[in-house]
Amino acid sequence: MSAVGVTLFYTTSAAFRAEKILRAYGLVVKLIPTPRELSSDCGTALQFGWCEAPRVESLLASARVEVAGIYRFTPRVSTGTLDERGPSAG
Repeated sequence: MSAVGVTLFYTTSAAFRAEKILRAYGLVVKLIPTPRELSSDCGTALQFGWCEAPRVESLLASARVEVAGIYRFTPRVSTGTLDERGPSAG
């Protein structure tokens, strides 16, 4: 399975706001439960194509959406692996 991007948030409202903003810019995103391999103050995360990570980070920073981190995630049947991109500047 190929890697996807997962953005974590401190609040559910930030996750919903991010989804709305990114969809308005034509990105394909999906709200998902935060993968258990990742920790978050919020149980809702946003999934997107990893190749869009720089654009996601830039758009969310421009919109002043606070994120807990942006990760490269490769889902597996029993577990996942991740690489932290780091919190968005903002």
